[in-house]
Amino acid sequence: MSQDYAVIANFNLNDIVYAVCLALVEFGFFNAAGGVGDVRMLYANPGTVIADSDENPARLSDHSNRPEIKTAMLGKTGTQLRFSASLGVKMLYVAIPLSSIADGQIEKFHVLRMSMPASAINHTLQSLRLKVAVSGVIVALLAMLAAIIVSRRISKPLEEMTEKAEQFAQENFNTSLSIPGTCSLEVRTLAAALNCMAQKLRERFSTIVHQRNELQTILASMADAILVINNDKQVTTINDSACRLLEIPAGKAIGKGTQEILRNIDIERLVDMTFAGAEAVSEEITLNKGREKLFLQYSGVRLQNESGHSFGAVIALNDVTHIRRLEDMRREFVANVSHELMTPLTSIKGYTETILDSGQDDKEQTEKFLKIILRQSDRLQAIVNDLLELSKIEKEIEYSEIDLVPTKVKSVLEEARQVCSPKAVEKNMTILLDCPTDLIAPMDCHLMGQVVVNLLANAIKYSDTSSWVEMKAALRIVENDKKMVAISVQDFGVGIGQEHLPRLFERFYRSDKDRSRKLGGTGLGLAIVKHIVQAHHGSVTVDSQIGQGTIFTVLIPTAYTEV
Repeated sequence: MSQDYAVIANFNLNDIVYAVCLALVEFGFFNAAGGVGDVRMLYANPGTVIADSDENPARLSDHSNRPEIKTAMLGKTGTQLRFSASLGVKMLYVAIPLSSIADGQIEKFHVLRMSMPASAINHTLQSLRLKVAVSGVIVALLAMLAAIIVSRRISKPLEEMTEKAEQFAQENFNTSLSIPGTCSLEVRTLAAALNCMAQKLRERFSTIVHQRNELQTILASMADAILVINNDKQVTTINDSACRLLEIPAGKAIGKGTQEILRNIDIERLVDMTFAGAEAVSEEITLNKGREKLFLQYSGVRLQNESGHSFGAVIALNDVTHIRRLEDMRREFVANVSHELMTPLTSIKGYTETILDSGQDDKEQTEKFLKIILRQSDRLQAIVNDLLELSKIEKEIEYSEIDLVPTKVKSVLEEARQVCSPKAVEKNMTILLDCPTDLIAPMDCHLMGQVVVNLLANAIKYSDTSSWVEMKAALRIVENDKKMVAISVQDFGVGIGQEHLPRLFERFYRSDKDRSRKLGGTGLGLAIVKHIVQAHHGSVTVDSQIGQGTIFTVLIPTAYTEV
């Protein structure tokens, strides 16, 4: 053994392997029972076996003819799988070349061969396969668990973001995403972006709702009829004034065509003109509403986007019927005033010229003419006084200058009866009064007395001789349980035709012009009555039958509170 170790000192790595083999043999690791496990080691030079882990080298034959030995002798690693006759099993052989070097020259050439039963390799491979399979399953399960955990950490925030996005789509911007800090940076960034978007959408949606409500309020408060239509001339927006004017509910108007709801060829023509040009279109038209004719001021403008393309139009219909009627009344008033003033002026001028031309020799004729001139002057003065009185009342109504004081109604009626008694006596007429003593109403005594005097004077004037006039006052309950004082003046004279009743309170309107002028009326008395009653927040009505007489009824509140 000492000799062998001395040899090792002069060997290189291959010599050391050789020494290892000797040591293994020396210490009994290599034996006939099988050596180190199932691995067999053989050391040859190059065909003579020097050491073997299983057999005594002296018993072994020359191995130089073995294929793996031959390959190793060529300086390569040789491998061979074949049946071993000596062992009776299939073996795997691996041989490697070894050399000892002295003075830089190869001194000895050896081959180290290791062999192993194929069954041991298969067993090892099978064991490895099982271990790999088990390891693979474990790794797969761990990977699956990790994937589930990771995907859950990713999917849960995404599910929350999806839910919030659906709420945003339903215009619910009052919620925000709360993403834990354990989520990835990308998820937290996306959540922050969604929260920012929700905040912006909430602000913009709030602005849109505010503007929409503001627009709806403006449209609802406008007196003009407003319609918004699209390019197909279908109504998209309509306000309350338009619904009242066209007598159509808003729900039924939306989506309908203008031709269907307006039913007016002039409006259709103006709508076409509105879409045809960029400028606003304005024109006054007439609209037949049953038996009533309405005068409407049409105004239309096309709606355009930023690129100049039309997406609809706005139509405004301003009802100017009242203005046109006022203009007609003004023209009629001017004509009536001119006529009423011209008649006495012409008479005064004519009789004055006659007196001047004929001289004053005929005193009786001159006196007659002067009386006519005086009478016409009185009539002219009465017209002017009534006009001034009417203007004064209108001014007081406009500036709320009438002072309403709680007053006993009976005292006002009695005073009016005293004023008109001389005229009643002239016609042998009786004025009957029926009024509770404790009946009180807020009124201007002077103006309300003028109302009763005018009505009483007309009743006496248009009644037959030796008849009577009834003047009554009583408490009356009207709509919504409202208490009113009703003052009525009724005569039993000639009466008024039904066709004259609607216009009876207009200025200078007379149902019988010849009879009225002959009796000295100015045509302004009932107009003054109407304005005074309206100043008392009341109303006046008339009911009459030809040949049966007329009754005027004044209604004024028992109490009035300034709003």
